[in-house]
Amino acid sequence: MTKRICLWSGPRNVSTALMYSFGQRSDTKIVDEPLYAHYLRVSGAEHPGRDRVLAAQENDGEKVIRDVILGPSNRLVLFIKNMAHHFVDLSWDFLGEIQNVILTRHPTLVLPSLDRKFPNPSLADTAYVVQVEIVEHLESLGASVPVVDAQELLSNPAVVLSKLCEALDIGFEQAMLHWPSGPRPEDGVWADIWYADVHKTTGFAPYRQRVTPFPDRLKPLLHECVPYYERLHERSIKAAG
Repeated sequence: MTKRICLWSGPRNVSTALMYSFGQRSDTKIVDEPLYAHYLRVSGAEHPGRDRVLAAQENDGEKVIRDVILGPSNRLVLFIKNMAHHFVDLSWDFLGEIQNVILTRHPTLVLPSLDRKFPNPSLADTAYVVQVEIVEHLESLGASVPVVDAQELLSNPAVVLSKLCEALDIGFEQAMLHWPSGPRPEDGVWADIWYADVHKTTGFAPYRQRVTPFPDRLKPLLHECVPYYERLHERSIKAAG
């Protein structure tokens, strides 16, 4: 039976690198953001490459859940990378049939990067709120939800990935620490817009402290995001200990 793992990430959270990491496993198929077209249709959001995404993907989210997330798979593990804010106007019932992982990152690192790609982001664009809602919903049902903080992951990829695999009841593979540079066939059609940096990598880049001042105009949004991030971080897998 296939183990189905849904990653619910925020934007600019090293989610593509984590997808590539799982793509190096010997037993895993990866899927890149299958709910993106659904989100664009339902929300009306004007993202870069919107028309390409809508043309390339099924935009009925319930069909995506049925045919992709819960659909046939010829591998033991199916790893599906999702942006958590794409999870709109859909039943949450299927979450109990899969394993769910949250990927988060401190908003001081997320917001300037997001703003460069998608100017004037809102709290909804950051995905923090829906990530907290997913965790608390599943915890209320007695399910545990591993939370990965990008800073912890980049501080010690081997330790955090090992602990994540243990939480998911799959074996850790050393191959998860490295991947070939360049695009992958599983990349979404938006890869040329969002993935330029990760395509230059062959592994998780070392964590670096932010050195440029945080933009004043993003500080109101930062204050909105921090309480949600902190609720996620307190649950996160730690690189030490």
